[in-house]
This record gives sequence, structure tokens and C-alpha cells, in this order.
Amino acid sequence: MALDLSLLWDDSIDPAIEPRRILITRGDFIDPAREDRKVPWKIYYPVDDAGEPLPVVIWSHGLGGSRDGAGFISRFVSSHGYVVVHVQHKGTDSSLWEGQPGHPWDAIRRATISRETVLNRFRDVPFVLDQLVLWAKDNPEIGARMDFSRIGMSGHSFGASTTQMMAGQKLGPDADHLYSMAEPRFTAGILYSPVPSPVQTDHRAEIYKDISIPLLMMTGTADESPIEGFGYDRRMEVFELSGGPDQNLLMLNGGDHMVYNGSRGQLGDNPLREPHETIIKVASLAWWDAYLKGDRTAHDWVVGGGLARWMDDLGTLTHRA
Repeated sequence: MALDLSLLWDDSIDPAIEPRRILITRGDFIDPAREDRKVPWKIYYPVDDAGEPLPVVIWSHGLGGSRDGAGFISRFVSSHGYVVVHVQHKGTDSSLWEGQPGHPWDAIRRATISRETVLNRFRDVPFVLDQLVLWAKDNPEIGARMDFSRIGMSGHSFGASTTQMMAGQKLGPDADHLYSMAEPRFTAGILYSPVPSPVQTDHRAEIYKDISIPLLMMTGTADESPIEGFGYDRRMEVFELSGGPDQNLLMLNGGDHMVYNGSRGQLGDNPLREPHETIIKVASLAWWDAYLKGDRTAHDWVVGGGLARWMDDLGTLTHRA
């Protein structure tokens, strides 16, 4: 179905158009404190003559992914005045399946991932933030425009879980030893396919109660984990138990797990892929405009019913202040 663009919060936005030309640069950060761990990154940034400071958005990939995923989201968001930084996490990235026989998902299912590997993934994020500040000084053509007072965190699946940790969700080996790895430099976040905590406890609210930043969570009625098999109903736990302010759940009718990554994996064709991707791009931009650019009109459009009316029967938006 066609989405009515006249219902957007800004009549200059067209989801089919990237208003500014986008350039991409890649590199690696090396962490000597972690045995010279290499953290690859990829930056999307807009080219224009305005020269205004740009908010920074971090994106974290899912299990078996890389810095090259979800480009359709990051190109669109960046073209509207953002620097988007994709981070790749060694040990939970495409190295799990590259060079392995069979389909990548089969190799990922066979992989054994240690707790330390997971913790190193989470540690990558504050490390990258620190390194970006230094990198920006040495690369002023991009870095001089990066506004580190306005930083958002986002990710898909395992990247959503990474975002949850940065937002204040607790983790631990068991329910009696919960702790936080929250990163206070983030203003807001987006979770593409949020992930319920694996910690076994009857008091699950304790895990999520310290989430401290506004979050937009996106899932869909066909969002089943390709690795663990749970569905969207389990993902809703993060929204239902989060203690943070301004928590929002966008549910795509018929939306599946891979629509947020721009690839299909072993999933079949999604007849709603095009309108779903449009919703994902536009909702993401509105959220960042609201929280990283202080656009009150965008905020009210997301939480006040405008986004829900625009999606019509393709999705719903539930807001909790």
C-alpha cells in the first residue's frame, strides 16, 4: 500500500530521496588494553556547504553481521544531517561464518560464543566513543562537524541487546550478580528487534528498571529469532519492563527479523518489505530529529499519534511516558 507523505511531520521529507550526498569512510580502531583487539568501523556522513555541527549515531550489528549491514537506514538518516558510525564486533561478527561450509546461519548456530566474547562486544562501544573523539581531531573534514554532545545508540538484534546494555539494562552470570555497563554519553536509542535478557530470574523487572534513556523499539508480528526461535512476544518484555522515560514500541504488521538489516538470510520474500523499510527509515529519522536535534514537532508526531496514523494498518505505535 502507498503511504501518505502528507501525514509526515515535515512536508519536505520524501523517503525515496536522500537530500544530501553521502560519503563513506572505513577504518579500524585498535585497543591495546584488550590485546590489540581490532574494532572495524564504517562512517556515513553528508556532504554539503552548510557546515553545521551534526549529531552522531552509533549502530551495532546483529550476530554474524558486520559494519556493512542496515545501510538503507544509515544512508537515509545521514542524508538528513547525521554522522552514522557502524561498529563491527570481533567474535560475534561475520567471522563466525566466513569460509565455513553451508549457509551462514547454519554456521552461526554451530558457533560457541563465550561470555568474555559477549562482554568484549559491549566494551567495544565506549572504546569507540573514546577513539572517535581522537579520530575527529585528526580528520577535521568530518570530525570538526561531529557533535559529541548529541550521541544516539542503535542496533539490530544482538546490536539491539548491545544498545540495551548501554541504556542501563543489567547483565550478569545469574540473578544474584547483576551489574550495569551503562554508557552515560548516549541521549537516546533505537532497538531494531529488542532482545529479552537471558538471565534466569522470577524478578525480571529488576533487569530493566535502570534503563535511563528514551528508546524507540521496533519489532514485527513475524519477528522470530533465526537462531533461538523466540517470537515478538518475548521481545515485548524489554518495552513492558523498561524503567526509562519515553519508551515506545513500533510493531510492524507482518514485519520479520531481517527487514531491519536490509538482507533476507534464509527468510523468504516479504511482500511488505518496501513499505516496511520506508516506515523504518522515516520513524528512525523522526526519533533522532526529536532527541538529537530537539525537534518538538518530530517528537509529538512520534508519540502523539501522527506516526501511527501515517502507518495506517501496516503498524502500530505504543507510547509509555
